[in-house]
Amino acid sequence: VQLQASGGGLVRPGGSLKLACAASGFSLGYYGIGWFRQAPGKEREFVATISWNGRMTDYTDSLKGRFTVSRDIAKNTVYLQMNNLKPEDTAVYYCAASRSSVGSRTLRDYPYWGQGTQVTVSS
Repeated sequence: VQLQASGGGLVRPGGSLKLACAASGFSLGYYGIGWFRQAPGKEREFVATISWNGRMTDYTDSLKGRFTVSRDIAKNTVYLQMNNLKPEDTAVYYCAASRSSVGSRTLRDYPYWGQGTQVTVSS
């Protein structure tokens, strides 16, 4: 199981980025997929998750309304649309596949992780 997150970069406050999580060698369609982030000196934290069929999503409360998780089953890819970005959103963003088909907020429920993509929000 290999995952790869992409789409990060440098963006000004208020800007947007869309991250992608692609799978190789297997179908994401059986897994709940989560997005997590880790800022320098901080623990990895939950951002969002989406169920195997895309019908259920969950977000950390502080990001609701700015971040949207979605999936394209045909492209075997999960996305994280991030709007109105703030400097405190700066972190490495990771996608992960969960043992649960509906996803989870808990890191230990995710045995498969991608390498992460850096998001930097700065003027």
